[in-house]
Amino acid sequence: MTRTLLAAASAVALLALGACGDGGAGSQTARSGIWAAGSSTVFPFANRVAENFQRTTGGASPRVESLGTGGGIQAFCQGIGPATPDIANASRPMKKSEYDMCVANGVTDIVEIKIGFDGIVIATARSGNSFNFSLDDLYEGLAKEVPGPNGAFVANPATIWNMANPALPNQRIQVYGPPPTSGTRDAFLELGMVPSAKANPVLAALAESDEDRFEALAQTLREDGGWVDSGENDNAIVQTLTRTPGSLGVFGFSFLEQNLDTVKPETIDGIAPTVDTIADGSYPLSRSLYIYVKKQHVGVTPGLEQFVIEFMSEASAGRGGYLQDRGLVPLPASELAAQRAIAQGMTVMQAPAE
Repeated sequence: MTRTLLAAASAVALLALGACGDGGAGSQTARSGIWAAGSSTVFPFANRVAENFQRTTGGASPRVESLGTGGGIQAFCQGIGPATPDIANASRPMKKSEYDMCVANGVTDIVEIKIGFDGIVIATARSGNSFNFSLDDLYEGLAKEVPGPNGAFVANPATIWNMANPALPNQRIQVYGPPPTSGTRDAFLELGMVPSAKANPVLAALAESDEDRFEALAQTLREDGGWVDSGENDNAIVQTLTRTPGSLGVFGFSFLEQNLDTVKPETIDGIAPTVDTIADGSYPLSRSLYIYVKKQHVGVTPGLEQFVIEFMSEASAGRGGYLQDRGLVPLPASELAAQRAIAQGMTVMQAPAE
C-alpha cells in the first residue's frame, strides 16, 4: 500500500512540474526517468553511473545524451518541467551568459558539482611519427590567422608541422577535433590556444591593447583543412586516426585510455598526459569536469537526488572507483568530500563571474 501511495504521489508531482514548466513544458508528457544531457567527455561516466543506478534500484533507466557541453546546457536552461533535462554534463564551467539564460527561463536553483579531472590529449596512430609539442606550437600550427612579415595578420601559411616549429616532423598539418558546441573544444582553446598565442610577441602586445581582438585571433581555428571539425563523438576521432595516416586528433584523456592499443598521446612541453600529471595540473591541457543539477526537479523526477549521490560516491568517483576504470581522474580525497557534501545538501551555486 505504501509503495502504491508513493508512486501516486510521484506521478502527481511530475504532472505538477509539467504544468508549471516554462517554454511549453506543461504540454509535454510527464516522464519517470532521469534525463542527463551534454558533454561527450562526461557521457561515458554518466552512462556508467546510469547503468549501475538502474541495476541497483530497479527503477526506470536514466536517459543520457551526448550533445556537447554547449548543447546540453542550452537544453538544460530552457526551463523546468519534463521537456527539459534534469542534469547538464559539462567539460567546462557554466558561463555567465548560460547561467543568465537559465535564470531568465525560470531555472533559478542550479547545483554545480565537480566530478573529477580530465586532460585534453593530442594523439596520433601508434604507427605515426612522435611529436614533442611545445605549447607555443599550437597557435603557430592551428590558428586561422598569424602575424605576417609586415605586422598585419595573414592566413596561416604553415602546411607542415616543421614550418610551425623546425623541431617538429615534416608532416602535413591535419588535426581532427571537436566542433564549436563541445566543451572539449572550449577547453582546448582556453588551455592550449590562448597561452600559445601569448607566446608570440605580436599577440602578447595585442592582448594588452585590444583583448577582444586578441581573443578572436587566438581562438579561431583554421578552416583550410588543417583543423577538421569531427562531431561530438570522440571515439570517431580515435577511429579516424587509424584510417588517416599522418593525422592527429584532439579528444579527452578517457578516450585515450580506452584506445591505447591503437593510438598514442603526444607530449606537451615534455609532459605526457597521465592520471598523475592531470591530477596535479602539470600537464598543460588539464581540466575539471562537472555536472549541473536542476534542484527544482529534485523530489519530482524520481531518484534524481539518489542518482547524484551515487555519482559522487566513493565507489563511483573515488580513487579506484568504477569511473576511474572508465578514464576519470579522481579528485583528491578532501575535494571529493567537499563536492559530495554539495551533492548531498543540494547546495545552489552562485552566479559565475564574467
